[in-house]
Amino acid sequence: MMWVRRFIMVCLIVAFMTPMAGCASSRDQAAAYKAPTEIADPFEPVNRAMFGFNNLVDMVLFEPVAKVYRFVIPSPVRDSVQNFMRNLRTPVTFAHNVLQGEIGDAGVSAARFVMNSTIGIGGLFDVAATQGLEYEREDLGQTLGKWGIGHGFYVVLPILGPSSLRDGIGLAGDTLIDPVRYLAFHNEHEWMFYTRGGLEALDERARAIAAIQDLRQNSHDYYAVVRSIYGQKRYGLVHDDPYAHLEYMEMEEDF
Repeated sequence: MMWVRRFIMVCLIVAFMTPMAGCASSRDQAAAYKAPTEIADPFEPVNRAMFGFNNLVDMVLFEPVAKVYRFVIPSPVRDSVQNFMRNLRTPVTFAHNVLQGEIGDAGVSAARFVMNSTIGIGGLFDVAATQGLEYEREDLGQTLGKWGIGHGFYVVLPILGPSSLRDGIGLAGDTLIDPVRYLAFHNEHEWMFYTRGGLEALDERARAIAAIQDLRQNSHDYYAVVRSIYGQKRYGLVHDDPYAHLEYMEMEEDF
């Protein structure tokens, strides 16, 4: 994994240098001004090609499987799957609460994990939410953003979809510190880690069926709309917009 660490270090250097590169002159800054939710997209042709590939794979494979999953699995069971996956992510969220200096939120994350892991039967039931302790996921991309590190540039990852240099680094970092990954690989049960990721992606995709269909059918430029939504979502999360912390996939279910 040495190459992964080196890659992350190089990307972090680039991300830290990105804000300084824009300090030429006030005239240049005014000419290059973008709305705070916009992300620079210097590799748009490549990103559009990857977006097209992802969209094709989604229509041919992921969406049909998600429809079968949603049709076969009852809603209460799907909710338990979501609760269980969220609970497994809570230790990472707790770590980022601390790194962001949000001690109160760290306490909420810790309380949620204890309550849902015990009373909630391993996280199958979100008992903590009934006590007013709502779920809020945090990641390394958000932490870097709160530390003042910009996106760098927009990138569409194979299969994984919209991201940025900063958030891509965050994804790699969170994968490395994920307790589930550590336990699975340490005990030679890698299948547990990959199964968790696949099931989590399937559940999220099933909750987004109607919204994604609507975006495909009604967007003049589907690529640009998805990029804009991603930028707005990430900006809201970094700046603690209460609506941004609502899971986008949840809101899409009633689309």
